[in-house]
Amino acid sequence: MALPLIWSLLGYIQLPPKITSPGKSCWAGNVRGTCCSSSGRAACAFANLLVSIPSNSGFVHSLFDSPVELYLKARQSVQRFTVTQLGLAIFSNENSNKYVVHSYNFFLFPSTWGVTDVEFALSASSIQFLSHYGFDYNKFLKDGIPYMNEVQEKIFSQHLLAGSWNISRDVLKKAIDEVTCWVGAAEEEETLILQDLSGYQVFEVQLVLRQALQNVWTQPLGDKKVMVKKVSPQHRWLLENSPYDSCRKELILLSARGFTNLFQTLVKAKKPLVGHNMLMDLMHLHDKFYKPLPESYEEFKRNIHNLFPVLIDTKTVTKSVWKKHPFPRVSNLLEIYSVLCSNLNSKDPTCPVITPASDCSRYVLLKSAHLLLCGYTDDAVEVDSSFSRYLTVLAEYLNKVNVIRGGVASINFSGEDAPCQRPPLLVVHVRGWSGLNERQIRQEFKALCHFDVRRLSKDQFLLLSNKFKHVRRVLRDANHPPRLGVSIYRHWRHSPSISCLLQVSGIVALWSLLAFVLGGAPCCSF
Repeated sequence: MALPLIWSLLGYIQLPPKITSPGKSCWAGNVRGTCCSSSGRAACAFANLLVSIPSNSGFVHSLFDSPVELYLKARQSVQRFTVTQLGLAIFSNENSNKYVVHSYNFFLFPSTWGVTDVEFALSASSIQFLSHYGFDYNKFLKDGIPYMNEVQEKIFSQHLLAGSWNISRDVLKKAIDEVTCWVGAAEEEETLILQDLSGYQVFEVQLVLRQALQNVWTQPLGDKKVMVKKVSPQHRWLLENSPYDSCRKELILLSARGFTNLFQTLVKAKKPLVGHNMLMDLMHLHDKFYKPLPESYEEFKRNIHNLFPVLIDTKTVTKSVWKKHPFPRVSNLLEIYSVLCSNLNSKDPTCPVITPASDCSRYVLLKSAHLLLCGYTDDAVEVDSSFSRYLTVLAEYLNKVNVIRGGVASINFSGEDAPCQRPPLLVVHVRGWSGLNERQIRQEFKALCHFDVRRLSKDQFLLLSNKFKHVRRVLRDANHPPRLGVSIYRHWRHSPSISCLLQVSGIVALWSLLAFVLGGAPCCSF
């Protein structure tokens, strides 16, 4: 029986491409054939997806950020950067606990067809990171598969139907001059080869020549070449109505959409989607392959839930594993995998066996799910380790995507975001030290622990940590600067709005009392 398809977006900073990059470079059509059988049903157990995006997100995570604030910060970053590489590892379930993995690798580059011209930023640290792990920039720039979202596709389709192009005038003039000089003296069925045309120019030059000259026909030859043939009107009519014409507008649109075709195939499958710290990955998938990110946080959540009704974040899953098992607390995928495969995790004959068809063999979800299923008991041999049981034991983690640092521990894509338990908020009172800012306050407490800092008023700052021991340490420590007083934040006492309200209320009460006293005094008669 075909099992659910799961494709996982691995964090771009947790696992470098050298470790998890799939083994084969391929076009989307190859993977679509692997994912789906002739009946259209999923033919694999699940799949693993690696997305390479900038490690420098361009914004600072803060514990003070609400989910809305976090989303708006991340949205600005996603709109500036692009996806450079995407890997897909397809798992097929051979028996109850054995999986065979077929890996694929896609270099992506924004579509430059027609009037589309995407601008994106480059981060120096991201370039160094990718270079360190052997990222092939030539494949990214020269052979990257195009993609577009629905808005870009609509604009492209309009220009395609209107026949308007953004082709270089020099390229177009050279092709027209060459063909017009040749066609006058050429005999029917003679051919001319046009050289040095880039991907989209191959189609645009053909369409322009066919529209301008009724006695020629064109055909792409590959390797940046186009063949021009002189034909009779009757032959031209037959060729125009041929189903094998590569310049049919629906085929041009299919080529221009590129990887988006595969993305939509995966969306239509409605299978669970697995990732690790996958919030930024989801935002890039939405922005690059579906629609530009909306301004509304709630709309973004609804859209993602409609695209992928079931989400599993392995960061959320492994947090639960660490609570229930005496493993070292690690965070990135490589360290998690090492712990799960170490002697700390005893061997279990029912644990799933993963057989890689390429050189990629490090996977986390199945091992984590198996630990949760077994419950860490000695009778693990009797446990039913079918994939459906794994999904059952993971049910409480569905659609809860981990937040690296923010006002909530996770984002719930199928409901309300649950508030998380945080240590009490601290307030710093500055005495006789003017001009301090958040960075300087953070630096003053750096030796003790790490706090997020936000200004409350001119001489007050808020401190927030995600660890109770940090708060206790600061409250006990007497070595912080004497001009900085630290106490637990009380809203009724420290809130500027409450203080202002109390001051106004006090003034009003004082004037009322004064008016009452003066108004009630006896009048003197003369």
